[in-house]
Amino acid sequence: MFKYIIKRILIALPVLLGITVIDFFLMSLAGNPLEMLQGARISQEAIEVKRVALGLDKPVYIQYFMWLRQLFEGNLGVSVKTYQPVAGMIKTYIGPTLLLMGTSLIASMLIAIPAGIYSAVRQYSLGDYTVVTLSFLGTSIPGFFLSLILIYIFTIKLGVLPSSGMKTLGTESGALDVIKHMIMPVIVLAVSMAGNNIRYIRSSMLEILNKDYLRTAKAKGIGKFKVINKHGLRNALLPVITVFGMQIPILFGGAIIVEQVFSWPGLGLMTMSAIINRDYPVIMGVCLITALVVMAANLLTDILYAVADPTIQY
Repeated sequence: MFKYIIKRILIALPVLLGITVIDFFLMSLAGNPLEMLQGARISQEAIEVKRVALGLDKPVYIQYFMWLRQLFEGNLGVSVKTYQPVAGMIKTYIGPTLLLMGTSLIASMLIAIPAGIYSAVRQYSLGDYTVVTLSFLGTSIPGFFLSLILIYIFTIKLGVLPSSGMKTLGTESGALDVIKHMIMPVIVLAVSMAGNNIRYIRSSMLEILNKDYLRTAKAKGIGKFKVINKHGLRNALLPVITVFGMQIPILFGGAIIVEQVFSWPGLGLMTMSAIINRDYPVIMGVCLITALVVMAANLLTDILYAVADPTIQY
C-alpha cells in the first residue's frame, strides 16, 4: 500500500503541472485584470506602471514561468485587488469552507446510507417509491433555488434562522451561533448529494441482496439486521466509496454558489470576487487548491477500497 501511495503521488505531480498550464492559459484569454482599473481618475501612465510591476507586459508563457517560480518558492503571489498574499487569503477562507463541506458530507451520508438500505430492503413498497421520489426531487432542485426557498421560509416568514454570514455581527459568536448560520447551507448541499447517493446505494444493495452467500447467511438464521448491515453493506461499499469520492470535488465546486447566496466567508465567496475582478493570482491559487483536493479525494478513495475489501491488492 505504501509503495502504491508513493507511486500515485509521483504520477499526480506532472498531472498537477499540466492542470496549472491549462488553467493559466485559459485564464489569460479572459482579459487583462488592469482593464478593471481603467477610468477617469486613473491615467494610462499609472496603468502602464502597474502592468510592468505585475509582469503583464511580458508574453503569457513568461508570466506562467514567473508564477511557477514563485510557487516553487512557496509563494502563491499577491492579490491584484487587495494586495494581500494569496496564501494568507486562502488560509483565512479555507477553514469555513472545510467546515461547511465536511458537515454537509457527513449529513448527506447520514441521510443516504440508511435511506438507500431501507429502499433496497423494501423494494417496490410504498416506502421504496417514496425514498426514490424524494431522491430524484433532491437531485433535480438547483442549489440556488433551494437556497432562496429556505431563506424565504426560515428567515423572512418564520425569522428563526439567519440568512447570511457565519456569525451574528456585533455579538460574541459561539458554537451555537455558527451552527444556526450553517443549517441552511448544509441542508442545500446535503440534499443535493444525498439525492444522488441514495440511488447508488439502493442499486448496490439490491445487487448484493441477490447474491448466494447472502441467502446462505439468511438460512443460517444469523438475523436480518446482521445479514444486511454486516454482510450486505460491507460488500456494497465499493461503489458507494466511489460515489462519495466523486462527491468531494463536486462539493468543493458546488459550495461556491451556496457560499455566494448565503454570504458564507469561505473560498467560494473569495473565488467569485476574484473572478469578477480578474484577480489572476487568487484564481490560480484556488485552482491549485481545487486540483489538490480532487487528487487527494481520488487517492483516499483508492485507499478506502482496500479498507472495505481486504481482498483488493495493489
